[in-house]
Amino acid sequence: MKLRIALTLVVIAAPLALIAQAPAAAPALAVDTKNPVVWSANEMYARQAKLIVAAAELMPADKYSYKPTPEQLSFGRIIAHVAQSNTGLCAMLSGTPATPPKVAETDPKDTLIAALKASFDSCDKTFAALQDSQLGDTITFFRGAKVPRARALIEITGDLEDHYSQMAGYLRLNGILPPSAQPKK
Repeated sequence: MKLRIALTLVVIAAPLALIAQAPAAAPALAVDTKNPVVWSANEMYARQAKLIVAAAELMPADKYSYKPTPEQLSFGRIIAHVAQSNTGLCAMLSGTPATPPKVAETDPKDTLIAALKASFDSCDKTFAALQDSQLGDTITFFRGAKVPRARALIEITGDLEDHYSQMAGYLRLNGILPPSAQPKK
């Protein structure tokens, strides 16, 4: 009988001890319930923007011409593309004319990073003003296609995820730990 009571206490106490030792849950994010789609996309966009800028800053200037195979983009070309793509996609989202930066993959690291940061600054303003109610509006997309504004929103989040993945791989191939893999400070 005493053994049965002891086992029962262990069965009850063990999970409670684990719960007491578990780290506190992260605080809930303040979701914009009036604009949940834009809010969600902005969360993804903002995370990737930080990682992409950090990756661009980590890669040494002499490695901006690096590409794993001749068929792949150089690291500098990825940076130039993201800056130009951000500018075009955010112009579509905001309904304003696009003025993509004139950068080339062979430009110096500082020039490419400045264009990259400027593209994110511009997109930050676009995301701050964008509303879910606008996502069904028709816009002119690439090659003149008429699509819902939501298409540009999905495109930018997917594009940033894709290009950060490339950049992280290029960093690792050069012996550099990507920003997303570095220990939290």
